[in-house]
Amino acid sequence: MSKYELTVVVSAKIEDDERAAVIDKCKALVERFGGAITNIDEWGKRKLAYEVQKMKEAFYYFIQFDAETTAPAEIESRIRIMDNVIRYLIVKQEA
Repeated sequence: MSKYELTVVVSAKIEDDERAAVIDKCKALVERFGGAITNIDEWGKRKLAYEVQKMKEAFYYFIQFDAETTAPAEIESRIRIMDNVIRYLIVKQEA
């Protein structure tokens, strides 16, 4: 198992419960593909470096998890089509 970090940037235009549902869906995807979530870091609303989809602010979440090497590709393919996710990135963490 390798250590990964999933960064999710969620639209600031949606309600709190919708935003929580998006993050719950991301967590469910990690677990569905055999990942074990070790930490979730919520940074809250931050200013974007540049305007994305006519938005200047968004919510940032960092989900650390352990998973097999095939899991990140599967997770990314599902997150790519999720509504209200502006940007996402999975990186492998050094041990």
